Amino acid sequence: MFGHRRASLSLLVAATLSLLPATASAHCDTLDGPVVKAARAALESGKLEPVLAWVRPADEAEVKAAHARSLTVRKLGPEARALADLAFLETVVRVHRTGEGAPYTGLKPAGEDLGPALPAADRAIAQRSAAELERLLVEAVRRGLHQRLQPVLDRAQPGHDVAGGRAWVAGYVTYAHWVEGVYQAAVSGTGAHREAASAAAEGTAPPPPPAHPPSGHGHAGH
Repeated sequence: MFGHRRASLSLLVAATLSLLPATASAHCDTLDGPVVKAARAALESGKLEPVLAWVRPADEAEVKAAHARSLTVRKLGPEARALADLAFLETVVRVHRTGEGAPYTGLKPAGEDLGPALPAADRAIAQRSAAELERLLVEAVRRGLHQRLQPVLDRAQPGHDVAGGRAWVAGYVTYAHWVEGVYQAAVSGTGAHREAASAAAEGTAPPPPPAHPPSGHGHAGH
């Protein structure tokens, strides 16, 4: 309807995951999530390096100590093994969440409804293809854009009708903030899992967002 090109929408694709509800960040809390899978593998193989990739360098000592304790306790019998495993899983997830600046509220059951985006993100890695995920994200951004732009187009811009003008302004502010938020998320990479946390884990500073011309609309003041 609005004649947007695919190239324009592709700029917004990277933003969609970071604009999901906060519940999406529970992906790393689940018993079938990537952090727990790495921790379980470390208990079986004894190799801790894949788990350490999920925590900050400053937290390695705590995870290493928890791993060593769990491997020792596991030898005491089936019940001790189950308790030791659970303690290690909880430690790794808690330390990982702390590194993200997120609260730890316990392990979540496997099979949680994570919505379509995160499973598609994981499939993109497993299949080494972004095709399915890109289609999902482009459609989500396109739908969100149209939902916010159309009410603005449908109303008259401010004029003699003050009440009608305020309705237009309310719609415009919602639309403009959404567009700016999506753009900033796309170019800066910030979102539910913050870039700063990733940089802290790597011991580096997050890169600045790419420079772009000012819009000239003064959205920051809305």
